[in-house]
Amino acid sequence: MKPPPFRYYDPQTADEAVGLLASLENAKLLAGGQSLMPMLNMRFVQPDHMIDLNRVPELAFIREEAGLIRIGAMTRQRDLEFSPLVAERLPLIGAGLRHVGHRQTRNRGTIGGSLCHLDPAAELVTVAMALDAEIVARGPQGERRLAMAEFPLGFMTPALEFDEMLVAIDIPVPPAGHGAGFVEMARRHGDFAIVSAAATIELDGAGRIARAVLVLGGVGVAPLRMGEVEEALAGQAPSAAIFADHCRLCGAIEAMDDALVSGTYRRRIAPVMARRALEQAARHAMAKVAA
Repeated sequence: MKPPPFRYYDPQTADEAVGLLASLENAKLLAGGQSLMPMLNMRFVQPDHMIDLNRVPELAFIREEAGLIRIGAMTRQRDLEFSPLVAERLPLIGAGLRHVGHRQTRNRGTIGGSLCHLDPAAELVTVAMALDAEIVARGPQGERRLAMAEFPLGFMTPALEFDEMLVAIDIPVPPAGHGAGFVEMARRHGDFAIVSAAATIELDGAGRIARAVLVLGGVGVAPLRMGEVEEALAGQAPSAAIFADHCRLCGAIEAMDDALVSGTYRRRIAPVMARRALEQAARHAMAKVAA
């Protein structure tokens, strides 16, 4: 199929894009197009106006400032994948990106587009939740910030007003010795996750877990932060047995059914994915301590 007819706009600045978004009815923003174009072709989305952000250079950047890594909404996933700054400060992003589509997908796909599309099985959505990211949205009244935990309003529904657009993502820089882990089960590599797990671990001076973060993706309408597991792991010495014991809690989650996979199946594999992500994060953290 072909996309429905629409009027096309190519603003040169973020403020120009916001002005168009506020003044046009039934408008959509085009970032990388990896999700939007198929939805247009299948007529799942039928905008009257298309605002292309690909000629707004101020929205594509990666920089560190005041204890944060700030990433522009139009930053390509491939640029994140090969950024030395991201690899050093935020290794969880690189671990998650290795499961995102294929090279061609990541060449065009953007971090802002992925977060706004907000597919609960998308890797960057799960990673952003695990990293306590903040969304920076801009509208006619200026900018506002939203915690990633508050960004999903429902299934594929971000907490953005009709005249707002995501312009940047701010991520607190974790301690230098933290470890990161990301695993997922999918039908084949590059597909959306049936269940994914993102984890970070920080160790104290005695080699015990000072802080653990665990987020499950693909199980519900938004990534699920497993706070009960995180609290149980605090103060524990990392081990496969400890992780397996506490990750049993992941088998009690409410998981969604879809056309291919049942919620029961997701509940069965969620503890396994969680354990593997935590083990990966612990190995990463311990290797840094040993170095």
